[in-house]
Amino acid sequence: MTRLRLAWRLARVTVHLLAGLATCALVFPWAGRPLRDAATRRWSRRLLAICNVRVESAPGAPPLEHAVFVSNHISWLDIFVINSLYPCRFVAKAEIRSWPVLGWLARAAGTVFIARGNRRELRHIFKGLVSVLQEGERIAFFPEGTVARQGEVLPFHANLFEAAIDARVAVQPCALAYLDAQGAWHAGVDYVGDITFAGSIVKILTGPQVEARLACLAPLEGSGAHRRELAQAAHDAIGSALAPAARSIDAAPVAAAAIGQ
Repeated sequence: MTRLRLAWRLARVTVHLLAGLATCALVFPWAGRPLRDAATRRWSRRLLAICNVRVESAPGAPPLEHAVFVSNHISWLDIFVINSLYPCRFVAKAEIRSWPVLGWLARAAGTVFIARGNRRELRHIFKGLVSVLQEGERIAFFPEGTVARQGEVLPFHANLFEAAIDARVAVQPCALAYLDAQGAWHAGVDYVGDITFAGSIVKILTGPQVEARLACLAPLEGSGAHRRELAQAAHDAIGSALAPAARSIDAAPVAAAAIGQ
């Protein structure tokens, strides 16, 4: 990609981010949930399209309107992929708040930020999550607590699963993958190691098209469950859903990979 073309894409991203800022400032303060969800879905889809990311809902279980979504965590794109299909109130690590513009947008969209190791803050946020769930909203978080390489699912932290138990709502695991045109893990999406946020954006904008696949899996009953067992069950479900894709990629890099089949 030429520098001129990259500059053009960066300009489009910038304009779209400004449009998001205006929506959050002028519309979200008075908008009801249906309007907020529609605006979030539309804005997320447009951002991904500008970044040359095509989103597909993979075969799986029907998405619940009122649940706790949990997903494996790969990239800064994850929040927008999920929101482009099923808008959620997100719980995310505090570092995201410092991302240029996107951090502000995430906060304005209702994202709840958690500082690592702050037990008092975690307990306060936990009570807020239970209240949000009891009001009928859908929340989402990444229980790994950090990003992992494609195909890997790190151990899940169990603390926030307690919110689903207390609110008596189901936990719905979601398996997320980013593939290239040959059905292999997309090399430009991983957000691990020394890569910076700016470097990741440039890498995605200058790389080949990304196919993001999100599979909603069978819900797990939260009422009466134990948080550690619930976390492990969600971890196992996502790992099992991603396993066919990993085997397909390892065995035949040119074959299209499938999630949850």
